[in-house]
Amino acid sequence: MSEMKNTNGTGHAMMRMILSLGVLVVLAALLFFVAPDDFYPWAKAIHVLAIIAWMAGMLYLPRLLVYHADAEKGSVQSETFKVMERRLLRGIINPAMIVTWVFGLWLAWKGFAFQGGWLHAKIAAVILLSAVHGYLAGAVRKFADDRNEKTARHWRIVNEIPTLLMIAIVILVVVKPF
Repeated sequence: MSEMKNTNGTGHAMMRMILSLGVLVVLAALLFFVAPDDFYPWAKAIHVLAIIAWMAGMLYLPRLLVYHADAEKGSVQSETFKVMERRLLRGIINPAMIVTWVFGLWLAWKGFAFQGGWLHAKIAAVILLSAVHGYLAGAVRKFADDRNEKTARHWRIVNEIPTLLMIAIVILVVVKPF
């Protein structure tokens, strides 16, 4: 019965997330077509909001994996972590990454014509962050199948990578050192 509840709750959360993203896309498209000159600051705001959500998830998910690695396979605690990891990945991290990329590429094209060493370095760092995202998504699948072979220490180290990339990206965007 509790499995049915978890699946149903996840289904409702996914529907809310899809609906929210749909509303965001429709409103952004409407603004883009109705007032294209006013779209740039809105695109930047949406981009920053998506980055915040993506980074929040990227900083939290490895911490969950640290604790999950220490939980006994099949335990209530392990099963709870599986639900938390799946919901975080599917409901926050994945959509936030997509919105970040879509609006970020548009901003890079519209605002900078993809010019500038700092922008190229930032895009490279975001590609690395996306690779870490993919690695974490694979880890969530392995944990879901009780196939994790990594230690909690490994996940503690992985937990630092998004932070380092975030620092580099912020410095590149704010300081524009080259």
